[in-house]
Amino acid sequence: MRYDVIVVGAGIAGLVAACELIDANKKVLLVDQEPENSIGGQAFWSFGGLFLVDSPEQRRLGIKDSKALAWQDWIGTAGFDRLEDEDVLAYEWAKAYVDFAAGEKYSWLQSKGIRFFPVVGWAERGGSLAGGHGNSVPRFHIVWGTGPGLVEPFSNQVLQAVSEGKIDYKPRHQVTELITIDGEVSGIRGNILEAATIARGEESSRVVIDHFEYHADAVVVASGGIGANIELVKKNWPARLGTPPENMVSGVPAYVDGKMLEITEQIGGRIVNRDRMWHYTEGLKNWNPIWQNHGIRILPGPSSMWFDAVGNRFTAPNFPGFDTLSTLEAIQKTGYDYSWFILTEKIIEKEFALSGSEQNSDLTNKSIKEVLKRVLPGPPAAVQAFKDNGEDFVVADNLKDLVMGMNELVGSELLDFMHIKEQILARDREIENKFSKDAQITAIHGARNYIGDKLIRAAKPHKLLDSKAGPLIAVRLNILTRKTLGGLQTNLNGQVLNEYGDPISGLFAAGEVSGFGGGGVHGYRSLEGTFLGGCLYTGLQVGKFLSK
Repeated sequence: MRYDVIVVGAGIAGLVAACELIDANKKVLLVDQEPENSIGGQAFWSFGGLFLVDSPEQRRLGIKDSKALAWQDWIGTAGFDRLEDEDVLAYEWAKAYVDFAAGEKYSWLQSKGIRFFPVVGWAERGGSLAGGHGNSVPRFHIVWGTGPGLVEPFSNQVLQAVSEGKIDYKPRHQVTELITIDGEVSGIRGNILEAATIARGEESSRVVIDHFEYHADAVVVASGGIGANIELVKKNWPARLGTPPENMVSGVPAYVDGKMLEITEQIGGRIVNRDRMWHYTEGLKNWNPIWQNHGIRILPGPSSMWFDAVGNRFTAPNFPGFDTLSTLEAIQKTGYDYSWFILTEKIIEKEFALSGSEQNSDLTNKSIKEVLKRVLPGPPAAVQAFKDNGEDFVVADNLKDLVMGMNELVGSELLDFMHIKEQILARDREIENKFSKDAQITAIHGARNYIGDKLIRAAKPHKLLDSKAGPLIAVRLNILTRKTLGGLQTNLNGQVLNEYGDPISGLFAAGEVSGFGGGGVHGYRSLEGTFLGGCLYTGLQVGKFLSK
């Protein structure tokens, strides 16, 4: 059979592209190696955070944002330094994406029925100069319904089109080859996998029961990154971040294996910025895992004290929620692959949130009643469950017992009680005033000047060793794999380029496999909310181009 367009991957980028093609009455085939209940891919599991600029939600909270400020933040964060080669198109995609985030993105999402939680989050706060890394203002907009709420409008449109015979959707179809004729991509070949009756996110069978071959005028690769392929992550690990972690937890399901990157490279597609990646430093081992080695990220407020594996406090900008990549580098250069938060019950109940739609049932289920319970004393239910059951948590009534428990957890005597106590006492003395030379305490006061943080994300400053704020809590933090920042180099139409910089006829890419645009739209660092947004935008642009 022959189609106008074949889309490989039913994640959010592939769905958005397919929806545009459906609207243009194109003959489309959508294939994915996972079962139908995995439609939406990684986006389903996300917290649903989106980067928006000068939104109504920001303005209602008194946040003054602009495209110029957002671009200043993007450039200061990305650190593009390969502009004559690997970054040349990524830079152009970045400009276009910031224009989109400050322009039609909000109204386009609204037209799809997507709404937002009214409090805008402040992720990746930076901690450097105005022109350096980080968001100058809160821009992290949480979709009402989290990841499933974002996926739903697009998956519903695709499934409705399937029922009406407007598109063919074939789950359990694993692409193993891109067909080329005289240098042009003309279709796909692969394996039909046995049916899999598994829960979403569980690892599916790779037993082959048949083979397939389909042809089209264009093929769109929208297959995601490499986050679950730990060996490939380590292979691409850059020396600037120290040695690869010995142990990592996986923030994505097993199907995020990077195989389509290899398949596309085999027919001449150029992969750039392989050494750029985005892994979180606040990973927990999931006490109730869905996939193997399942990790969950803490979305922290600014108040926990952060220590390395031997008990030294990290310095600016390596505070919770400020500079992910800088902290990752600092951790890896210690020679250990974990670090510690030390905090109080007062901090955890206000400042800890967990990534993932399944960890935020109140927002995912759009329950206002349940959301309001977040202001009640005590941690959110999902956080409390990790505190009660998670292997990375230590709780004690006094610091000596806490440090003893931390050492027992890792099976070593690396942490010295007096060394940690002296650092906490020094910090606690700085809390006496509303001003401080301690950069983290100054940042806490600054965060509470933003009404959103004061209400739900930044605890009232207090001494960690104040018994009234206890008990004390320590959390072992693992490195959690997540995003591939490099990828297939694409022009602004989403066409994949070869090693000479020429478009490969008939071949397009969208989403993480393309580095979220151009082979690395983020440069070295993300401003957060830009991964889902990059999938939406690249899928939209490719879909529009192929709809002409």
